[in-house]
Amino acid sequence: MKPIRRQQLIDAAIASIHEHGFSSATVARIARKAGVSTGIVHHYFTDKTDLLAATMRAMLDVLRREAVERMRSAKTPTDRIYAIIHASYGDAQFAEEVFSAWLALYGNARESEKLQRILRIYHRRLHSNLVHSLIPLIGRERAPDVALGIGALIDGLWLRYALTGRPVDAEVPRAMTRAYADAMIAA
Repeated sequence: MKPIRRQQLIDAAIASIHEHGFSSATVARIARKAGVSTGIVHHYFTDKTDLLAATMRAMLDVLRREAVERMRSAKTPTDRIYAIIHASYGDAQFAEEVFSAWLALYGNARESEKLQRILRIYHRRLHSNLVHSLIPLIGRERAPDVALGIGALIDGLWLRYALTGRPVDAEVPRAMTRAYADAMIAA
C-alpha cells in the first residue's frame, strides 16, 4: 500500500504544481487533490520539500527507465546516444502536467539543497552515459565536451519548449539533437 499511496501523492503534487504553480501547491492542496488528509501526506513525507524531492526522483525514474529500456536494444554507441536523446524527449517527459512540474522544480532547485542534489545526480548520470557512448566514436579526450554539448542541447530545447509551449511533434527536438550529435561525432 505504501508505494501506491506515495505514487498517488506524487501524482497529486505534479497536478497541483501544474494547476496552481510551485508556491501555491501547498501540502493542503496536494492532499485535497489526492483525496487524503494532510496527516496522510505527513505520514509519508516529512514536509513539502521532501514530497517535491520524491516527485522529482519519480519523474527522473520514469526518464531513467525509458532510457535504459531503449539503450538495452541499442546495438552501437550511436544507437545508445540516440536512445538517450529519444528518452529525453519521450512522451512521458512532454506530458503537460509533467512539463509544468519540471519547470517549477528546476526553477526552485536553487533554493533547495535536496532538489539541487537530485539534479546533480541526474546531470552526472546523463553526462556519464553520453561519455561512455561517445568514447568509442571520438575518443576519451573529446567525449566529455561533446557530451556536455548534447546534454546542454537537451536541457536547452526542453526549456525552450517548456517556456513557449510543447512541440507538436517531439521528433523535432529529437532530430535537432541527433543532428548536433552526428555533427560533433563527424568533426
